[in-house]
Amino acid sequence: MPPARGVWVLVEYKNEKLQDGSLELVGEGRTLAEKMSQELAAVILGEVPGEQIGLLARHGAARILSIQHTALGDDSVETHTQVLSAAIEQYSPDVVLSVHSVDGADLAGRLAARLGTGLVTGCDRVDVSEEGLLAATRPVYGNKASATYVCRTGKPQMATVNPDAVDLKIPDPTATAEVVNLPVDIEPESSRTQVVDFLPGDPRSMAVTEADIVVAGGMGLGSRANFKLVEELADVIGGSVAATRPAVDEEWLPLEKQVGLTGKTVRPKLYIACGISGAIQHTMGMKDAGAIVAINKDRDAPIFKMADVSVVGDVLEVLPALTVRLREVLAERPKPGAGEVLDALSDS
Repeated sequence: MPPARGVWVLVEYKNEKLQDGSLELVGEGRTLAEKMSQELAAVILGEVPGEQIGLLARHGAARILSIQHTALGDDSVETHTQVLSAAIEQYSPDVVLSVHSVDGADLAGRLAARLGTGLVTGCDRVDVSEEGLLAATRPVYGNKASATYVCRTGKPQMATVNPDAVDLKIPDPTATAEVVNLPVDIEPESSRTQVVDFLPGDPRSMAVTEADIVVAGGMGLGSRANFKLVEELADVIGGSVAATRPAVDEEWLPLEKQVGLTGKTVRPKLYIACGISGAIQHTMGMKDAGAIVAINKDRDAPIFKMADVSVVGDVLEVLPALTVRLREVLAERPKPGAGEVLDALSDS
């Protein structure tokens, strides 16, 4: 049954994974929808990957809407705007939310202009006003104050939400979602831009949420000096470095590298946990990784319960030996994929 009205959350799915902030915003959208006595729908342009259906459902999506059009294959933001605006006009959601990322903010701005409605960008909070409308709050005056905006006339009501402003809700393991295909019947306009290639950034400088391979360290490393062992392994396998909250509190890594309930949520293809016990505050931020490798000297550490590959041993001894071995195995593959690294790990 096609959706009517409700709250739509535009989910970013890129490079075979959900992008930073998408699941957090789905959970926040669910709370907002309940306050409005409406339904929350997660919206994806194109086919919904099977493994993501349960993930989105567990984090609050009652429905997952797959917007369908043959033109979406060109990956142009202009085409995405045309197709999505047509779907919004056809099905009339009351509220449309998206993550305030580079792509999300670009698409939201184009949509609002095309639909002739208002848009509040870079919000830290969304709520419901006394009139039952979307109340979007964003920082102003250099983060010294905040302002709340309500759009009383334009529809849909739109806002982009900062990815680090919303906490990840505890998922409901029993939740399910209905997947609805929404075909859009339009004649696409000629696009003035074309995507010709995608060049991945340097893993050492990119956000941990964007990396296919993440090597994370915890308090088991003992000191900032020992954290270099994590960085050396990450350099060999083309990974991004991350840390637990206690390690960040010790200033071993900056805050933007923190993974966990109060940090970043990552879903890399491969996650290597070094000297991390596996407290829920951390695992909530990385449990959806494609494969998890854990290194810890405590064979009863909780992290081993979720690991695909477990290494029981002193991380200060295991990491140097593993780095040397992987450097040898991957010598002829300067840019190995996560699968190749996992195979090399399993053989080492």
